[in-house]
Amino acid sequence: MLLALYTCLLWLSTGGLWTVQAQDTDADMSTRSHHRNLAPNNVDFAFGLYKHLVASTPDKNVFISPVSISMALAMLSLGACNDTRAQILQGLGFNLTEKSEAEIHQGFWSLHRLLRESDTSLEMTMGNALFLNQSLELQESFSANTKRYYELDALTTDFQDWARAGRQINDYIKNKTHGKMVDLFSELDSPAILILVNYIFFKGTWAHPFIWESTREENFYVNKTTLVKVPMMFQSREIKYLNDQELPCQLVQLDYMGNGTVFFVLPEEGKVDMVITALSRDTIKRWSSSLISGHVDLYIPKVSISEAYDIGSLLEDMGLADLLYNQADFSGITHEAQLKVSKVVHEAMLQLDEKGVMAAAPTAVPRNVTSEPLTIQFNRPFIVMIFDNFTWSSLFLVKVVNPT
Repeated sequence: MLLALYTCLLWLSTGGLWTVQAQDTDADMSTRSHHRNLAPNNVDFAFGLYKHLVASTPDKNVFISPVSISMALAMLSLGACNDTRAQILQGLGFNLTEKSEAEIHQGFWSLHRLLRESDTSLEMTMGNALFLNQSLELQESFSANTKRYYELDALTTDFQDWARAGRQINDYIKNKTHGKMVDLFSELDSPAILILVNYIFFKGTWAHPFIWESTREENFYVNKTTLVKVPMMFQSREIKYLNDQELPCQLVQLDYMGNGTVFFVLPEEGKVDMVITALSRDTIKRWSSSLISGHVDLYIPKVSISEAYDIGSLLEDMGLADLLYNQADFSGITHEAQLKVSKVVHEAMLQLDEKGVMAAAPTAVPRNVTSEPLTIQFNRPFIVMIFDNFTWSSLFLVKVVNPT
């Protein structure tokens, strides 16, 4: 029997992240402690996955939610047996001699809780669903643990009638993502008897909106021979920025309503992959401590992209050949014959526009009469990285090669 695992993501910005603003309680502190303990592993895995994906898809847009992928794989490990379970968790970067499986899953539960309890001004939905053939019965331990740590919804369907099953899955995801993610499944490349879906829908708000009336068509230089026209957003204000002296790039940090931080990184022409190769926790820490504030005229493309990735093949390229395929043992999921994973797919959609917390009308911008503002124009391939400001979990990693 074959299991297909899908993670899917929709980031609709307006831009923004989520935060919990309630008063701290002992339970809150415990939750945050578990969550923070995951951050180094999640960020390291995120950059490793991102770099391999960029290397395997040259000259292509890349958009992933590493936390979504980590959560889906960690959840899948609860149905793995023997060496497969340890291989998955170690593949995610966890040292099982330093952190127990219970601590790992508790950390993901804490992460899920923080994401669900987002600021009411943001739209945020994150969840997990398992669609299994009506002839199957889940193992009690898998059912209980995935419900406890990942709030997994288990739904039965008839995979002998794929058209009907596909509609059921699509309707479920469409409903959970407020109608924004539709027709995820049109056909299945290989037969499956279970489909595990991890999804994120997110719509947030810039703390400082771009000016609607200032968006206009501008040139975007995909490479030396390809030029496209894109709607370019604009704002002019005090912004944190850096002209990096170690890597060939400029960057700006923008804030979201809530606990979100986004880095827009503009590498020098032809050097975007060089900058990506150098990304690490230390790089982000250095950037954060080196930023300065100044008046910036900022131009960023209005972006809408959609991508799909076979994560299983990517993990194999990363040297984790047996992590999901080949001899992997997922007999802990159902009472029936041993399952094998047939496909691990990450679906991603990105929309980036001007919206902020208020109507984005033109406003007077104070100017320093002694100096002109710095102009930073994202008119060539660039990088976007979005982190939760409290835990520094890596939520979204983007490489924009062609915004059209």
